[in-house]
Amino acid sequence: MFKYFKNSYNYFKNSYNYFKNSYNELVHKVTWPSFEQLIGSTKVVLVASVIFALVVLCMDLVFENLMNGVYSLLR
Repeated sequence: MFKYFKNSYNYFKNSYNYFKNSYNELVHKVTWPSFEQLIGSTKVVLVASVIFALVVLCMDLVFENLMNGVYSLLR
């Protein structure tokens, strides 16, 4: 029975150390971007997403027209 409590104590102690070290790393070691860098990165992601969506739209329209042509030949 004491073995169970000893293992659970180690589990909580290890969990505590993990979260303490994670917090320490986030606060002291991570370099966070400035607000201007964040806005610039957001703009890049938005533009890239719109371009990707337009490419997928064009591919979808081409494939739809191609399949309609194939289906009209089979009728």
